[in-house]
Amino acid sequence: MAGAGAPARASGLATMSEKEFKRLSEFIHAEVGIKLPLSKKVMVEARLQKRLRTLGMAGYRQYYEYLFSPQGLDEELVHLIDVITTNTTEFFREPRHFEVLTQDVLPAWRSANGPARPFRLWSAGCSTGEEPYTLSIVLSEFASRVSGFRFSIMATDISTRVLSLAKNGVYPEERLAKMSMELKRRYFLRSKDKSRKLVRLVPELRGAIDFRRLNFMESFSFPEPMDTIFCRNVMIYFDRATQEQLLQKFCFQLRSGGHLFIGHSESLTGMDLPLRQHAPTVYRKI
Repeated sequence: MAGAGAPARASGLATMSEKEFKRLSEFIHAEVGIKLPLSKKVMVEARLQKRLRTLGMAGYRQYYEYLFSPQGLDEELVHLIDVITTNTTEFFREPRHFEVLTQDVLPAWRSANGPARPFRLWSAGCSTGEEPYTLSIVLSEFASRVSGFRFSIMATDISTRVLSLAKNGVYPEERLAKMSMELKRRYFLRSKDKSRKLVRLVPELRGAIDFRRLNFMESFSFPEPMDTIFCRNVMIYFDRATQEQLLQKFCFQLRSGGHLFIGHSESLTGMDLPLRQHAPTVYRKI
C-alpha cells in the first residue's frame, strides 16, 4: 500500500497523456501483437486503475517506470496482459464449426489414419476454457461411435488468469443454456450446494486437455504436428502483418492435410499461405 505521504491514489489519477498511451501501445504490440489504437485509450486507463490500486501506485508515470524496469518486465507483463485482453467465449460458439469437424474432418481423418495414432488438436487462444471443453465433448462423442478413436487436446492462452479458470473447469449453470440435456448430464457435475448454480466438467474431460501459457509473438514448436487448429476471434486484435506472421506459424505446426478453423469475422483473403478453403472460415493445408 502507498505510504501516508504518497500522492493521490489511483481513483484520482490524472488522464493518461497521448504520448504515454502511445508508448504503452507500442510496447504491447511488440510483446504480444495486440494493436491498441488511440480510441482504446479511455478503456485502457479504466482497466489499469485497478492494477495501480493493487500496486499502491500514484499514477501512470510511476507504473511505467516499474513496467519498463527489469523487475517489471519479469513480474508485471502477465498482469498487464490480463488487464488489456478481452475474453468473450461460450460453449459451442459458432456451432457450424463443430458440425464441419464431426461430419467432414474427423471421418476423413479416421479413414486415412485408422486407430494407429491419436487425433491431435490445438485450441489456440482458449480463454476461460469453453472452446477446448466443447471440443473435448465433440471428440468424446465421436469416440463413443468410432471404436479405437483416440485424441489429445492442447489449449493455450497468453493470460494466466483465464488459464487458471479454464483448468478449474467450473462455470455458472446458465452457460450451458444452448447445450442438450443429454450432454449436460454426461459431461457436467452440479455443485452440491444447489444455491450456487455452478457446474464442473467431469474429471475425464478436465484430464483430457493440456493447458499451457503461450505468447504467439514468441517462437514455439511442438514435438508432433497438429491435425487441426482452432484459433477463432483472436486475430481480430492483431494488425494485418501480425496476422499473416501468426498464420505462417500455424501452418508450420499443422500437418499436411490438416485443418485450420478461424472466427467468422476473420479473413485470410490476399495472404500467401499453403491453405485452401474447405468451408466458410475452415481451411485445409495443402
